[in-house]
Amino acid sequence: MNPGNKITNTRVLVTGGAGFIGSNLCEDLILCGNEVVCLDNFSTGRVENIQEFLGNKNFKLVVGDIRNPEDCKKAADGVEIILQQAALGSVPRSINDPVTTNAVNIGGFLNMLVAARDAKVKRLVYAASSSTYGDSETLPKVEEIIGMPLSPYAVTKYVNELYAHVFALNYGLDTIGLRYFNVYGRRQDPNGAYAAVIPKFTMMLMTHESPRINGDGTNSRDFTYIDNVIQMNHLAATTTNPGATGQVFNTAVGERNDLNQLTSLLKKYLAESDPEIGNIPVIYDPDRKGDIPHSLASIEKARTILGYHPEFNFEKGLKLAVQWYWQHLTRKP
Repeated sequence: MNPGNKITNTRVLVTGGAGFIGSNLCEDLILCGNEVVCLDNFSTGRVENIQEFLGNKNFKLVVGDIRNPEDCKKAADGVEIILQQAALGSVPRSINDPVTTNAVNIGGFLNMLVAARDAKVKRLVYAASSSTYGDSETLPKVEEIIGMPLSPYAVTKYVNELYAHVFALNYGLDTIGLRYFNVYGRRQDPNGAYAAVIPKFTMMLMTHESPRINGDGTNSRDFTYIDNVIQMNHLAATTTNPGATGQVFNTAVGERNDLNQLTSLLKKYLAESDPEIGNIPVIYDPDRKGDIPHSLASIEKARTILGYHPEFNFEKGLKLAVQWYWQHLTRKP
């Protein structure tokens, strides 16, 4: 096993490497002395996220689309590990445009599995999703108990797990899936119709707008700071535990916070720099289609098999995220 359970001295492909999670993985992999190949079509990824790596001799950008098998093949050539992050996220986006979500998340994922198989990579670690739990009301969420999916996005992410299983079975491809739970942190885009709640609310509060909560604010999530996700990718990519391969693991903190708690903490942290933010009221809108009311992960499987111990709880991670947003997002003059 690599020192400190980190990927080191390895050629790694990060698909969706210009995205929020992908660019953070690229940065960390470069710092760990790896050669990094980034594949992105910039549909949701941003050049600014990888700008600082472009001159680095250990970073190679392949502009391409996972829907194109040739792009996948080119990016996977000579690679030992693939961290498959490329996908079209967002439940509402998938409801508005299920065809594109399906083409990217299922067709594109299948192309990457074929490319990984043909390139004989050692392991493919892929971004799965907590949306796979669907209408299961069991809390905390344990990997073996899922419900029926509630959105096209959830269908696509579950199909990814099925395809990974089938490729392991039929071709011996070594895969591990990470079911991400509401990841947040530096470089997460606050703009656009499908922006995630934390950067979106942060931007609204910094420009003195009222955050709009869907429902009464009691919907809860297992908010997971980006550095916990980076840790899980390293652990999944380097584990030698034979019980890990072909498995999926919750990637979370194992705590849940509701949207009322989230907005209160955001106001508190931002008010340290701009006291007026503490007085901004919250607006409550109707519930959103396809949303699950509560999400809480059991991280016991990841703890036992991968040795995962999240370093950042919600408050610690949120404070760091707010500091980053304050430095990097446009603020009210």
